[in-house]
Amino acid sequence: MRPDAVFDAGALAVRVFAVAVLGFLVLPILVIVPLSFTAGVELVYPVPGFSLRWYDDFLTRPEWLLSIENSLIVGIGTAILSTALGTLAALGLSRLPPRLGALLSGLMILPMVVPVVIIGVACFFFYAWLGIVGSYAGLILAHTTMAIPFVLIAVRSALAGLSPDYARAAAGLGAPPHRVFVRVTVPLLMPGILSGALFGFAVSFDDVVVAMFLSGPQQITLPRQMFNGVRENISPTILAAATIMVVFSLLLMSATNALAARSRRMRAA
Repeated sequence: MRPDAVFDAGALAVRVFAVAVLGFLVLPILVIVPLSFTAGVELVYPVPGFSLRWYDDFLTRPEWLLSIENSLIVGIGTAILSTALGTLAALGLSRLPPRLGALLSGLMILPMVVPVVIIGVACFFFYAWLGIVGSYAGLILAHTTMAIPFVLIAVRSALAGLSPDYARAAAGLGAPPHRVFVRVTVPLLMPGILSGALFGFAVSFDDVVVAMFLSGPQQITLPRQMFNGVRENISPTILAAATIMVVFSLLLMSATNALAARSRRMRAA
């Protein structure tokens, strides 16, 4: 057998395996999409008919509208706060000695590896002492704790490809440090900063465990409302909400990929 034929067969096998893994990961998610359009009240295949009644139910019932509003409030607040803190942390760590920076960076990304339920319990007892359990502030602060590591990694990746020559050139032309930061450093880091903000929003928007510990009756987010619905009565409305969340997550992922591509182009330039 020719070597190029063996190489072609191996490449084909890798592609087939990649498609199989992708199907294994994606198909369980896609199964919910046809069921969200069912005309019946039971979640069965084949679908008895197609209807938009469950999307109408999702977009008109007060409890679902309140959960959407809460998720947006908490998600936007988390994105703003985590982006500000994570960006400043990344800039500060870049100025430290490598060993100390690596140590502090490892400590700051601990929320990524600590089980979410532990974060929820710890935040509950600490915020109960502060008196902010059952408030937007408590939920935003807890989600910010979970989101900062993602912002930190995104901004540090952008910093790794940033040449210090730009800041030096601006300082050599007489620009003060604050102007160099605002007019030179921040625009060059903007793709990484925006990627971090999107990740921060996604972390908050998808969370259900911490929300169960910290949210009150008026702060129930969309994932918690879906979880409550699963516990009480599995309705196709939940699948309509899940489908919308999947589409929204795909849009966030596409935006993040676009920002990453822009960052690579800026580095190449």
